[in-house]
Amino acid sequence: MLDDLDRRLLRQLQAEPTLTAAELGQQAGVSALKATRRLGRLIERGILKGQHAVIDWRALGYVVAVSLRITLDKTHARALDEFLDAARGIAEVTEIQTFLGRVDVRLCVIARDMAHYQQIYRNQILALPHMADIEALMTVATLRDDESLPL
Repeated sequence: MLDDLDRRLLRQLQAEPTLTAAELGQQAGVSALKATRRLGRLIERGILKGQHAVIDWRALGYVVAVSLRITLDKTHARALDEFLDAARGIAEVTEIQTFLGRVDVRLCVIARDMAHYQQIYRNQILALPHMADIEALMTVATLRDDESLPL
């Protein structure tokens, strides 16, 4: 699926995503043109989805992080779709995951402080449709936050 050059390029991007194609090519031992073509192929194949900024929410004053595990009332045929549509509208929800099993959805919520979190929880989270059960887990520490793969 991936050859050695693809792996070298992806390793370099994981380590330093701001490198230009010329810099990537130089570090991978190929021309900028070849690196650009390979990156284009990786994008076309859906392996490389693009680049994005990683924001340190704590630096912006969001010091509370809560993971909400939610079980939905599945007696309504569109419960999941309606819940997800509404959850996407909450600005402080930074991640939404769906699961198989007792827990259906996990929301990651950030807030400036506990009073702000309580406001979000009372006014927006509890207003989400079709919730049968909710469990809150407050983040104490993030010990690893790395999306890199061994290539």
